Amino acid sequence: AIMKPFGRLVINTISCAPTFNQVGAIEALRGPQDDVEAMVAEFRARRDLVVAGLNAIPGVSCRVPAGAFYAFPNVAGTGLTGDELFERLLLEANVCVLPGSAFGRFGDDYLRLSFAASRENLTEGLRRIAAFVERL
Repeated sequence: AIMKPFGRLVINTISCAPTFNQVGAIEALRGPQDDVEAMVAEFRARRDLVVAGLNAIPGVSCRVPAGAFYAFPNVAGTGLTGDELFERLLLEANVCVLPGSAFGRFGDDYLRLSFAASRENLTEGLRRIAAFVERL
């Protein structure tokens, strides 16, 4: 009984952007950009913090990402695969990352970290990762 109305809801929700969203997007683009510029600067600072922190960990190397808010460090030098390090960081260091293998067959030696968190939380996460890797 609910399939037909639910189908209409889904089709109208995902098939196109509703008019009011389109109008809002236009106003957001035409309006002041100060907040956007501030967030871009903040995410650049977070990115730089994470990349520098990862590159300071023995066995880890990370290139500067060109977009989004994710770092994709190579962890092969730790002696663990991305899958192994992902699981051990979660269980032993209370740090949640994703294994690079979740993003394709060439990601086995990588992790994916989001830097969409506060600098304080990122610093603490990096400290925990470094302490864990140093014990390996």
